[in-house]
Amino acid sequence: MKSISLHIEKTFDFIKEGAIEGFKAQIKAANDALENGTGKGNDFLGWLHLPSSISKSEIDELNATAKVLRDNCEVVVVAGIGGSYLGARAVIEALNNSFSWLQEKKEGNPVIVFAGNNISEDYISELTEYLAGKKFGVINISKSGTTTETALAFRLLKKQCEDQRGKEMARKVLVAITDAKKGAARITADKEGYKSFIIPDNVGGRFSVLTPVGLLPIAVAGFDIAQLIKGAADMEKELSKDENNIAYIYAATRNALYQSGKKTEILVNFHPKLHFIAEWWKQLFGESEGKENKGIFPAAVDFTTDLHSMGQWIQEGERSIYETVISIETPNRELHVPSDKENLDGLNFLAGKRIDEVNKMAELGTQLAHVDGGVPNIKISVPQLNEYYIGQLFYFFEKTCGISGYVLGVNPFNQPGVEAYKKNMFALQIKSVV
Repeated sequence: MKSISLHIEKTFDFIKEGAIEGFKAQIKAANDALENGTGKGNDFLGWLHLPSSISKSEIDELNATAKVLRDNCEVVVVAGIGGSYLGARAVIEALNNSFSWLQEKKEGNPVIVFAGNNISEDYISELTEYLAGKKFGVINISKSGTTTETALAFRLLKKQCEDQRGKEMARKVLVAITDAKKGAARITADKEGYKSFIIPDNVGGRFSVLTPVGLLPIAVAGFDIAQLIKGAADMEKELSKDENNIAYIYAATRNALYQSGKKTEILVNFHPKLHFIAEWWKQLFGESEGKENKGIFPAAVDFTTDLHSMGQWIQEGERSIYETVISIETPNRELHVPSDKENLDGLNFLAGKRIDEVNKMAELGTQLAHVDGGVPNIKISVPQLNEYYIGQLFYFFEKTCGISGYVLGVNPFNQPGVEAYKKNMFALQIKSVV
C-alpha cells in the first residue's frame, strides 16, 4: 500500500542553510514529550495512539448504529460545532458525490446535513422547513450539552422529530455522543433512552475525528470507517519509526519558515472536495498554536477558483506567507476533453487529454509562479482520495500539530481564548433576558 509523501525542496531558497536540520533536537524533544506524556496538556493525549487501539467490536457497534439510522432515515442531521463536526464533514464532503445535496436518499444512505454550528435564525428555520415531512434523525454531539449553538439546535430538532415521528421512533433515531457520566446531553440521553457513545475525556474536540464524534456520522454516510482507521493506524506506525519521518520534517520546515518571517500558512487544494479538510486543518492548527501572541496563522484557498480572487495577493502581496499544497495523484473518475470542429475557445490543443492533466498543469504552473514570486511551497502528495489515505492525512496533521506546538513553546491541547469568548457570550445572553 502506498503512503502520502512530503516534498519541501521549494522552501530551501527561503530559509537559512541548515535551518531545518537545526530543529532536529527540538523536534525529538517535542516528540519524546508527546510519547512520554511529560509536556503541557498531557491529559489530552488520548488521540496519540487512538488509531491502533480501536477494536473491531467498537467498529461493529458504530456500524450497527449507523445501519439503524440508514434504515429509518431519509435525512440525518449532525448537530455539533468545531471539532464536534468538522472532521466528519471533512470526510463526508471529500468522499461524497459533489452533487449529493441535490439528491434524495440513494442506495441506502441518507442525506447528511449539519446544524448546531451557528446561531443564524434563517439557517435554522430553513433547516426545519426542509425537514418538515421527512423521516429524519439526529446525531447530537456535545460533551457538555450546553454549548449554545448545538444545544439550541438540538432543542428544536428533538421537538420536531418527536412531533413528526412520535416518541418511540424518535428514541430510535436520536443518538447522543457525549460525556460518559455528566452533562446535560448525558442526562437527556439516559432519561430518554437514546443510543449513546462516549467522547473520551483525554481527547480534545479538534483531535476527535477518530472517536465516535467523527466515525458515526461518516459510517451513516456510507463510508468505510475501518479503512479510515487503518490509514491512521498505519501512519501512526510510520511516524514512530525514525527521526526523519514526514511529521518531523513538516514540523521543522513550518517552524523554520516561521522563524524566517513567514507568519501565515495557506493550505492549498486543486480539488473542491478538499474544502472541508482545509476547514478541519484550520481549526486543528489555529486552536492549537495560536496562543501567547505566537503561532502561524492558518488560511486556506480552493484553486483554481481562488486564483481568480486571492491569486493576485498571493503572487504579489506582502511576503509573509507560504503555501502547503495537498495534491491528489490520481482522481477517482476519468473524463477527457472533446474535440470541437469550430474551436472558438482555442482549446483543441487539449483534445483527448484527461481533465486531470489540465488540472495538474495548473497546479504546477501556479506553484512555479508563486515560488518565483517569493512564496515558499510545501507539497503533500496523496495517492488517491479515499478513506485510507484521508486517515493517513488526518493522523499526519495531528502528530505534526502536537510536535509543532511544543516546539513553539505553547500548550497545543487547550483553548483559553475560546473559553473567554464563550464566557462573555453566555454572560451577555443572561443579561439580555434579566
